[in-house]
Amino acid sequence: MMKKRETGLWTKDFTCITAATVLSAIGGEAMNLPVSLLVFDETKSTFLSALIMVCGMLPDTILPILAAPLIDRGGKKKWILGMDFLLAAVYFFMGLWVMKHAFSYALYLVFTLAVGTISVFYRLAYSSWYPDLIPVGREQKGYAVSSTLYPLIIIIMAPVATFLYERVEMGQLFLLVFGLTVLSLLVEGCIRETRKESGESYTFAWYCSDIREGFSYLKKEKGIRNIYTYMSVTNGASHGVDVIVQAYYQTQPYLTVTMLGFLKSAEMIGRVLGGAFQYTKEIPVKKRYAFTKAVYLFYDTMDTVLLFLPYPLMLAGRFLCGGLGISSATIRETAVQSYLQPGMRARVNAFFNVVMAAGGVGFQLLAGALGQALPYRFAAALIGLATFLSVFVLIIRPAAENRPVYEAVRE
Repeated sequence: MMKKRETGLWTKDFTCITAATVLSAIGGEAMNLPVSLLVFDETKSTFLSALIMVCGMLPDTILPILAAPLIDRGGKKKWILGMDFLLAAVYFFMGLWVMKHAFSYALYLVFTLAVGTISVFYRLAYSSWYPDLIPVGREQKGYAVSSTLYPLIIIIMAPVATFLYERVEMGQLFLLVFGLTVLSLLVEGCIRETRKESGESYTFAWYCSDIREGFSYLKKEKGIRNIYTYMSVTNGASHGVDVIVQAYYQTQPYLTVTMLGFLKSAEMIGRVLGGAFQYTKEIPVKKRYAFTKAVYLFYDTMDTVLLFLPYPLMLAGRFLCGGLGISSATIRETAVQSYLQPGMRARVNAFFNVVMAAGGVGFQLLAGALGQALPYRFAAALIGLATFLSVFVLIIRPAAENRPVYEAVRE
């Protein structure tokens, strides 16, 4: 009997989704930083600048739960194409308006809210569709590629975005990103649909039933709930520590913002190299859980002690956190998306988006309060210690519920 030939990773579908992801990420990074720089330059207000950022996060606090049942029904391709079409339209009309009118803070507030809303639908559809476009058995390599793209693009686009902001009119920049979005849309159109529409009318009662089914599934799946709750805590804590670290670097005579920039670059370089390692080296399924626990303990320890280290060790610590963090993220995403039923992915990913947004907002507010009341070093250590303890409560102690998720493979 002839043995079936093994499928490689770089099929037409996977190549197209990767190319589209690169185009979308470049467009996003080319727009995000210039908008934030423009708002501060025009308003001279950190509060109004922060309000713009909050508007971008607001849709993530509740909308994913409401949108997920719609996305879980049938194909994902139509959602991806539809959201990119809307995004392109927003960029196009913003470009035309900005070229002919003076700066309007309210307009940028609405723009940020609109893009954040569209992005909720896009991310849910993308995260549900992406696993179906990776050939079976190549999940870790596939997620290693996706997790490496963003830090690599950030490293490249951060200086490019500032260059564009200084030399290109905002209206022209909006139209440039419009062109990239249209190009991404055309590439996505070449990808096959992986799920058929049911053909049945989708009623409101059915929609409510799907939401209840999603919550019922999460109630039953303690491992998924533990992992995502921990990710909310550790990701939020890292954002909170970043707030404290930035303030610390801006107030210490022997540190500079340039050194802070190198600290961030060290972590991004670690992420790129960690993603490359994951692409070439498969972590055995039975070792995923142990490896992830060790990474979480190291990462949270580094957040706790970061500001007590000399600068060279800070650089080394952030580099290692970047490499190990992206490795654990690749393993987690490979395992969780293999564990989830295809028809449940959007609803579970919606829960993940909501708790991540809540964790980010909560810990950043906590960091701001602690930074006012305590020395920066102790404020950062307190936040890091909280997430360190959460590893034992949510990841290590409930091993019986968590291990099956980390050891899941897709048939």
